[in-house]
Amino acid sequence: MIPIMRKNMFAAVALLCALPLLGADRVKTSNGILDGAVLPSGIRIFHGVPFAAPPVGELRWKEPQLTPNWKGVRPATAFGPRCMQQALFSDMVFRSNGMGEDCLYLNVWTPAKVGKPSKLPVLVYFFGGGFMAGDGSESRYDGESMAKKGIVAVTVNYRLGVFGFLAHPELTKESEHHASGNYGLLDQSAALLWVSRNIGAFGGDASNVTVAGESAGSLSVSAVMASPLSKDLIAAAIGESGSVLGTLPAVKLAEAEKVGTKLGASIAALRAMSAQQVLDNAGKVRFPIAVDGYFFPEAPEAIYAAGKQSRVPLLAGWNSEEMTWRALTAGKPVTQESYEKAVRGLYGAKADDVLKVYSGDLTDAATDLASDRFIGFSTWKWIDMQAKSGQPVYRYYYARPRPGDGGAVHSAEIEYAMGNLDGNKVFAWTADDRKVSQVMQDYFANFVKTHNPNGEGLPQWPALNAGGGPMVMRMDVESKAVPEAHRERYVLLDKVGGTWEE
Repeated sequence: MIPIMRKNMFAAVALLCALPLLGADRVKTSNGILDGAVLPSGIRIFHGVPFAAPPVGELRWKEPQLTPNWKGVRPATAFGPRCMQQALFSDMVFRSNGMGEDCLYLNVWTPAKVGKPSKLPVLVYFFGGGFMAGDGSESRYDGESMAKKGIVAVTVNYRLGVFGFLAHPELTKESEHHASGNYGLLDQSAALLWVSRNIGAFGGDASNVTVAGESAGSLSVSAVMASPLSKDLIAAAIGESGSVLGTLPAVKLAEAEKVGTKLGASIAALRAMSAQQVLDNAGKVRFPIAVDGYFFPEAPEAIYAAGKQSRVPLLAGWNSEEMTWRALTAGKPVTQESYEKAVRGLYGAKADDVLKVYSGDLTDAATDLASDRFIGFSTWKWIDMQAKSGQPVYRYYYARPRPGDGGAVHSAEIEYAMGNLDGNKVFAWTADDRKVSQVMQDYFANFVKTHNPNGEGLPQWPALNAGGGPMVMRMDVESKAVPEAHRERYVLLDKVGGTWEE
């Protein structure tokens, strides 16, 4: 088998021509012909498309390998299996065909018409779930609504947990790159390479690919932008809540290997186990992202500080209640005493500085600090560092609670941004919710198409670095650009540290 990630392959990508559309629901890819389907809306779907070889057997804990070619016509109307994971989050509704290690599949929604060559903008979306759970089949990420706006939408599976992020001295030794871990991120890079080689067959423009994601998906976007394996395959980026510059930050390879050795078994013994046995053996251990010397030649923050990341337009932001105050006080009621005790326990001699900028109503202050430690700071750091690259950066602050929610909680914006309210039957959506979704999705779609969210009928959204003072788009029933607020919080957290810890 030949590893996907080879430097000379990136040069080859530029030489590949768009492959022809064969029929109303058939497309020829570099690996063979796919037989998709046409939705009532006219959008064509191709689900369960392999972008790498199944990472099973001896390929468990290997970088993704090239997809084997197939003969004849391969059905592509059902989602592939989701990657191995535990049931961790109640809001994940899967449409996948079971679960297994053979899970490296992607899904395409395209409005392209047969016989009419297109160069449509492309959206590649990475799901969230803390690198522990999630799947590209979830209805909240469905690409039909974006495709209706003239975009080729793609969702991607990637390995999770112990299968996606196990670093181990034995794996490092057997790797030709002297690296281990980060297999899930390598999967994402492999998917982007597949998109570069094949998306023209679906009517997409391989030179206009926007990567996007929420939570761990947003961290993924910040990661693939920093990696030399994928940064040149990206034309623009969208991040919803989080980056590797603070949330689940990358650790030194030796530190990640120590976590891996806690499994207490050799790699040969682990490869001899069934996938379920490996999953059970790992339990709820989180395997960190590693500065492995391959996907990340150096720490992500150093890459961004040196301007070595993908220097592309960025649209990013976070929600008003990313984390509950209970995470700060261990569930105890917020009082002056409990709040100060929690802050002093986290920041020691720097606690007075933190208490000064996170002050006022105690519940609000505790919520703000918990949210910033979890997501807000890392997203701000990414935005701030990307703005210094000279590219336009558009920052949002999402404040619309879902019906029945007290605040705009973590992940609440996904259905709004992707135009998928109707795919979530849990909430009784109102006319105001639909208004917010229309505006937010239009901003996102415009950005995918032109790398600028502005368009007819939308409130003007200035880039942060456009001059005249930094402005932020506050997303709510009445969305509007407002001056950047609370910068002092993030500057302070940048100095004192103290981002999220489980």
